[in-house]
Amino acid sequence: MNIHSATYVISSPKVEDCPKPDKPEYAFIGRSNVGKSSLINMICNNQKLAKTSGSPGKTQMINHFLIESLDEKNNKKTDWYLVDLPGYGYAKVAQGKRKQWIKMIENYIRKRENLLNLFVLVDSRHKPQEIDLEFINQLGEWKIPFTIVFTKADKTTQKEVAAHVKSFLTALGKSWQFLPQSFVSSAVKFRGRKEILQFIEECNKEAAAQAVIAKEITR
Repeated sequence: MNIHSATYVISSPKVEDCPKPDKPEYAFIGRSNVGKSSLINMICNNQKLAKTSGSPGKTQMINHFLIESLDEKNNKKTDWYLVDLPGYGYAKVAQGKRKQWIKMIENYIRKRENLLNLFVLVDSRHKPQEIDLEFINQLGEWKIPFTIVFTKADKTTQKEVAAHVKSFLTALGKSWQFLPQSFVSSAVKFRGRKEILQFIEECNKEAAAQAVIAKEITR
């Protein structure tokens, strides 16, 4: 998959204000300061797309970007949404504001009907964090499709990254019979970009096939 264009669409304070759910949608979320905006910019090959900041809590709404991608094999163009969600966990904001974010995120994740996958970002520099494990386990209870992206793989040694990834998946395995798919990424070295885009492309194709089947059934 090649990204032909990536355009900012809208920032919504609640799921009801989001664009019409008529395209495949992929959202990105993680703890504050996990490198979410940098990863999104890397995936879209546009360093100015999502706003990056050294201060946690920069993203405060549901941010939609319209992506036009091209399948190299059949030269077919596909439109889909990429969504930048507020981070969970630490942020220097009032308690009331934080609760609003939590409710907004939950409503979006549980009610957005065209959300095909939620990318949960985990900082590969650290040992398993309870807040990440709890969030993922909550997704399981809600039956939300998701994958894990281990970020900032360039910030430490590959040995340490591998150890932290293994530790996290081992901890997750205590609650899950089958582990979710995961990717290791580096926004600096563009690591993981090809694999993530290939995963999205496969999801888009599957969604398109299901739409055709549904259309045939209703005839």
